Amino acid sequence: MWTIAAAFVVLLILIFAEYLSRRGVHSELTRKIVHMMVGTFVAFWPFFLSWRQIQLMSLAFLIVVLGSLKLNLFEAIHSVKRHTMGEVLFALVIGMLAFIVSNKYVFAAAMLHLSLADGFAAIFGLAWGEGSAYKIMGRTKSLVGSLAFFFTSMTIMIWFAGFSHVSYSAITIVWLPLIATVAENVSGEGTDNMVVPLLVALMLSSSL
Repeated sequence: MWTIAAAFVVLLILIFAEYLSRRGVHSELTRKIVHMMVGTFVAFWPFFLSWRQIQLMSLAFLIVVLGSLKLNLFEAIHSVKRHTMGEVLFALVIGMLAFIVSNKYVFAAAMLHLSLADGFAAIFGLAWGEGSAYKIMGRTKSLVGSLAFFFTSMTIMIWFAGFSHVSYSAITIVWLPLIATVAENVSGEGTDNMVVPLLVALMLSSSL
């Protein structure tokens, strides 16, 4: 029953984003709305779903994304003009995290980096990053976006340290966000959707 409820919530988010897209909301913004809302919801799946259920949901999500790409069902997440594998990797990484981690707080922290840190970086960069743009590996980034990612990552780490009952030093709360921010900067074509959460999950798991 919880699996059906989780799938229904994701569907509602997609329908809501599609409505916004058809009302003329910027395509990049609708993609990030889906990205942030779905990713944040998924982050807390281990608190009411089993790891096997999450793996199966990831597979179902992947099938839906591939079908949607083929049939162009959801313009809200596919209308971006640049080449990106982000949606496919987003679906894949959920299942991969469910395979490699056994701590629900590690899973949540990794997914929140994917949803909130990456999402706020894109929104802040799009809105206020033009004056602080820089090039890295041929891709345009912004200082505003990178700072948004870094400070959101720090906030996630503070939450993780407070609720996971794992002791982390102030240095740890800074260096992991710094490494994650660098990883987000050097990952292109949507690969940050895979690289960042896996990196965060592995780093946190190795410290348990």
